[in-house]
Amino acid sequence: MKFSDGYWQLRDGVHPLYPVHVRDVAVGANSLSVYAPTRRVTGRGDTLNTPLITVDCTTPAPDVIAVRVSRHTGGRARGPRFRIDADPAADAKVTRDEESVTFTAGALSARFSLGEQWRLDFLAEGRILTTSAPKALAALRTGDGHYLREQLNLGVGELVYGLGERFGPVVKNGQTVDVWNADGGTSSEQAYKNVPFYLTSAGYGVFVDDPGPVSFEVGSEAVSRVQFSVPGQVLSYLVIYGPTPRDVLRKYTALTGRPALPPAWSFGLWLSTSFTTSYDEATVTSIVDGMAERGLPLSVFHFDTFWMREFHWCDFEWDPVTFPDPAGMLARLKAKGLRICLWINPYIAQRSALFAEGAALGYLVRRADGDVWQWDQWQAGMGLVDFTNPGARQWFQDKLRGLLDLGVDCFKSDFGERIPTDVVWADGADPLRMHNYYTHLYNEAVFDVLREHRGDGEAVLFARSATAGGQQFPVHWGGDCASTFESMAESLRGGLSLAWSGFGFWSHDIGGFEGTPDPAVFTRWIPFGLLSSHSRLHGNESYRVPWHFGDDAVAVLREYTRLKARLMPYLYGAAVTAHREGLPVLRPMALEFPDDPACAHLDRQYMLGGGILVAPVFSVGGDVTFYLPAGRWTDLRGGEVLTGPGWIRRRYGIGDLPVLVRPGSVVPLGARDDRPDYPYADGVTLRVYELPDGAGTTVDIPSPQGRPGATFTVRRAGTTVEVRRDYGSAAPWRVQLVGITTVAAVDAGRLTPSPAADPGGVLIDADADAHQVTVHLH
Repeated sequence: MKFSDGYWQLRDGVHPLYPVHVRDVAVGANSLSVYAPTRRVTGRGDTLNTPLITVDCTTPAPDVIAVRVSRHTGGRARGPRFRIDADPAADAKVTRDEESVTFTAGALSARFSLGEQWRLDFLAEGRILTTSAPKALAALRTGDGHYLREQLNLGVGELVYGLGERFGPVVKNGQTVDVWNADGGTSSEQAYKNVPFYLTSAGYGVFVDDPGPVSFEVGSEAVSRVQFSVPGQVLSYLVIYGPTPRDVLRKYTALTGRPALPPAWSFGLWLSTSFTTSYDEATVTSIVDGMAERGLPLSVFHFDTFWMREFHWCDFEWDPVTFPDPAGMLARLKAKGLRICLWINPYIAQRSALFAEGAALGYLVRRADGDVWQWDQWQAGMGLVDFTNPGARQWFQDKLRGLLDLGVDCFKSDFGERIPTDVVWADGADPLRMHNYYTHLYNEAVFDVLREHRGDGEAVLFARSATAGGQQFPVHWGGDCASTFESMAESLRGGLSLAWSGFGFWSHDIGGFEGTPDPAVFTRWIPFGLLSSHSRLHGNESYRVPWHFGDDAVAVLREYTRLKARLMPYLYGAAVTAHREGLPVLRPMALEFPDDPACAHLDRQYMLGGGILVAPVFSVGGDVTFYLPAGRWTDLRGGEVLTGPGWIRRRYGIGDLPVLVRPGSVVPLGARDDRPDYPYADGVTLRVYELPDGAGTTVDIPSPQGRPGATFTVRRAGTTVEVRRDYGSAAPWRVQLVGITTVAAVDAGRLTPSPAADPGGVLIDADADAHQVTVHLH
């Protein structure tokens, strides 16, 4: 939201109050309060009729400072509020000299000037990270009400990332971002997943602790500042010091919640009925059997909206005409090895019997006059479940429990963005703050009932909407994208932006949602879809089975579905890291290579985990331009070596794309390619790529339940490569030295002929019960 008219003036009707200088401070236990009048106080008379700005500093965790700015504090404290998981060991100290008073938490300090002008510096390790300069912090009165605003300086070349799922450039400098969830597709400034958190290339992040409408001007209104503003009289924000982007994300997700670990089966291919297509059990069975006949491994089958009767969404009852035997149908599908997903949303259509039931029980959101809030967008006369009412939450969950008892495994929790503000919530929540936060309560309710029914590690959603903290309930997908290359690129930008915002798992509709994709779009999208954390075939008005798009699509889907299954020891290891540390599976290049300036703006490629670079193809002809950081990068599938740093321009055939392994990586490949959930350490192949002399790395291979499965240490010293199993059962295992064609000798292992499709490099089977294999190079 813009308040100024250029640099010198304010917009008509804007009346600001700026803290002018620090008049007084109060020190408490782990807190500092700073009192700043809005005009200079030189005598007692100046204290009259002078508004006062109060700035309170506390710390929820080491290297994190929470700042609360307030003018009038007599208003009711209305929720909702983001949950902040504070570290009970967090400690702070306050120091003061003639020039400043400083609040320090860990390596981060907030320093307030005691001089003639207002100034607040955030410092770490001897350098200023950012500053609230004179006239940056302000209480503003406009024709629309009162606002509080902060502006934090951007240094020369400092870049800003995050703010939720956004489909424009991944670098947010120059953008206006309004944190307001909307059902707007993937091709506008609107977003389904708005998160009031950003981080910068200068080594810190800022989380505006307000679930309501936060407006960001990122180097836009004031081109050398990030501005954020909220309506009302109180503004709260947290500054989080890294110093690396990975550190910032770890600390931010420790505060707002780390993602649960999705079940291993969810990483396989999901196939949907699509949205408005006509389908019954015979249709579904023919699709599932068609996948099996073509050797296309399938993990999850999804029933979209019309599993229920038209005009009844959601009453959680199968259409009795189309699906007369849902229990039997689900049992027959599950006998084929499939998991089942059902579409749901939190809206209750008027024709549904649940509408009258929910209204009578007080479980639907009401207007101020007591009437149930209704409209006709999406479903005729629909109401909205009030998740602030514990009874309504339980009522909604009970409907899901019945479906889980029937054999359903997971839910696509759609919608949750179009939340009205002219309503009254059961717990008295502020309607403005509930608009964005509603999705959190909704997805939490669904996720909790799945976790209750299936146990930890087995709950998974396919959710569209979110806000800060929503990363705890994976998985999220990118929403309604068009079936074009342009929209494919939009989707990736949204996924990268969401990754910068603390979300560990992400997916998108392969081929696009709106319309029917051209075969080239569909086929080129497949590798991108399978080289994401989660992979789904879904569309709007047409089936997304690959044989409708030609033989190439079938072959490409077969190749990459099976490749992903073999990559599961690596991918599930990255998933465990996301769960434990908050680092996303799909990673922006600048997250992995923060010191390489060429990576700063890249939004057409990404790292899958820490070791594999993927550059999707966004054209019919297959022309790709991508960037490689320093080192010798090896093609995962073909073994070709490309050297960075530098830009590569190439043309790739249909179904081909750059998938390159980072030098020094060890990529564990599983022994199976027909399913995503199997004992990953049993028969694992450790592919060693360009390991330099003197280097060593540890590879943790999880079990399909996320527990430790095996741990290997790989080291190179001169012409000797040692691979040691530090933990794990005596299951068979292999070592492959990619790019090395001959060796002098092998201890405790034997050379094995490589498969014809192998990327090249000696392959060594460890002897039975061997804990270490030593390879002597020439």
